[in-house]
Amino acid sequence: MQAVEQVISVVREVAQTEVMPRFLRVGSHRKGDGTLFTEADLACQHALGRLLPAILPYPVLGEEMTEQEQETLWAAHPDGLWVVDPIDGTTNFVNGLPYFAISVALMKNGRSELGVIYNPVLDEMFYACRGEGAHLNGVRLPLKKTAKPIADAVASIDLKYLRSARLTARLHSVAPCASQRNMGSSTLDWCYLAAGRYDIYLHGGQRLWDYAAGCLILEEAGGRVVSLDDDDYWHGEPWKRSAVAAIDPELFEQWQRWVRANQ
Repeated sequence: MQAVEQVISVVREVAQTEVMPRFLRVGSHRKGDGTLFTEADLACQHALGRLLPAILPYPVLGEEMTEQEQETLWAAHPDGLWVVDPIDGTTNFVNGLPYFAISVALMKNGRSELGVIYNPVLDEMFYACRGEGAHLNGVRLPLKKTAKPIADAVASIDLKYLRSARLTARLHSVAPCASQRNMGSSTLDWCYLAAGRYDIYLHGGQRLWDYAAGCLILEEAGGRVVSLDDDDYWHGEPWKRSAVAAIDPELFEQWQRWVRANQ
């Protein structure tokens, strides 16, 4: 069995044993940075930390670790590191909204080589290995690819972390797309873009575990991505990255030009 198939099996098992039994049944707490966590996040991360190194012998970096632990792991293991978001979309999870996911990536030398993202409510398993394409439950991504002008595009846009007040104002007043969405799970946003459910994407600053698996899935589906500051998305410090992306290359060029012209 290939590693990605083993990771899929582990993620599905952990979702069934640690996450879904706690859905709508646990309270939440706030971390020092103000974000939510639950006992489901901790239980899921613990289980993945035990099971993933049995597939490939690399340590696990998880969202619920301290920053010092995360930075130490990143610096010590460029040759291989599992990067885990035990529940991305914890606010949705706590409030009963079925838009959250478990995300696992295997990173080497600062780039993702394998990514798995699972929404256990809908039983949607997105996955990719570098050079082998991206899939949803065995079906090649994107699910649909229809050429359209940017004026007809559906965008996933998270305004909260944008640093440019001008860009934020322009997106409110004269955005070039037809419609904007923000559903509260960055990992699933990447997957929906890769599937063709969204057309374009903008996020002002994601953490490592938010983009590690999803960006690879998008790229392997044929999408393109840059940050607001760098045309090489994987370049630079890993801890927080913006994203400008699209599933269609021509639409990507239009979207990137508009965003950068309005920063």
